[in-house]
Amino acid sequence: MSGVKSSSAIATTGTAEPARPYRGRFAPSPTGPLHFGSLVAAAASYLEARSHGGEWLVRIEDLDPPRERPGAADAILAELERLGLHWNGAVLWQSTRHEAYQAALEQLGRGGHLRTCSCSRAALAALPENARRAPGEESFHPAECLVPPSSRDGEFALRLRVPDRTVSFVDRVQGQQSVNLARTVGDFVLRRRDGLYAYQLAVVVDDAAQGITDVVRGADLLSSTPRQELLRQTLSLPPVTFMHIPLAVDAGGLKLSKSTGAAGLAQSNPAAQAVAALEFLGQEPPAGLARGRVGEVWEWAVPHWRPERLAGVAARRAPGSD
Repeated sequence: MSGVKSSSAIATTGTAEPARPYRGRFAPSPTGPLHFGSLVAAAASYLEARSHGGEWLVRIEDLDPPRERPGAADAILAELERLGLHWNGAVLWQSTRHEAYQAALEQLGRGGHLRTCSCSRAALAALPENARRAPGEESFHPAECLVPPSSRDGEFALRLRVPDRTVSFVDRVQGQQSVNLARTVGDFVLRRRDGLYAYQLAVVVDDAAQGITDVVRGADLLSSTPRQELLRQTLSLPPVTFMHIPLAVDAGGLKLSKSTGAAGLAQSNPAAQAVAALEFLGQEPPAGLARGRVGEVWEWAVPHWRPERLAGVAARRAPGSD
């Protein structure tokens, strides 16, 4: 892996350590089949990793059993294989990582960065700050809980204490991002009231554990990145660079999502499906490529990968969504 380019390096006082070898990942949740939007995200992260001569890992984010569908994880892995998207190493399953998440919470607790919270979703949703939140978006939490400590029952969430300062980073597609989390989301959940670990915690801990240097994913997760950046800094973990690619949306402008029942990929020509993903990503594959083997598609795509063609694009219509 020597000589591999990377877009991230560990910053130190006064000097910079040598760039780490590029390591990317694709991290689907097993809540439904791999759909076209998932394929686009997988293809972009795969091409970015391979074009840097780096590794591409797969992680199954199976942290929320009530939302998971039996057999979905195995089906996703089988689809990636069928599409010629071969990963490095063993698949990491988040359901095996609870001890690591608990250790991170204990570190945060020792540093005074956690607080308990028994506020219900309904009570938070009633706040004026949450009147215009999108469905499924985490509610804003004020500086003080709505439930006084003296009246709390035994069930509580753990939230990160968010400082009143701006978190900034440069996204390689969406550009400069700056957010004051204390004013936009407030203290956010790391462990839920039902005891399940939150996505924000798990993704940061696992990216560090797997040595991930660069994250390529859909633009719907751009709003989560400042939270993850703040948490990463608070845990003193190595830096990560980000690239949030355009979302695949339907005719009504809604993103294709497993949670909204987006159809899985048809069991048709994998090369044609890979070419459709490349066209969505603005890569201009040559005519006739879809009639070959899927491996030939990626052999062409890796050296011709041009992510700058996505600059500033947040969403695009998925093919066949009319």
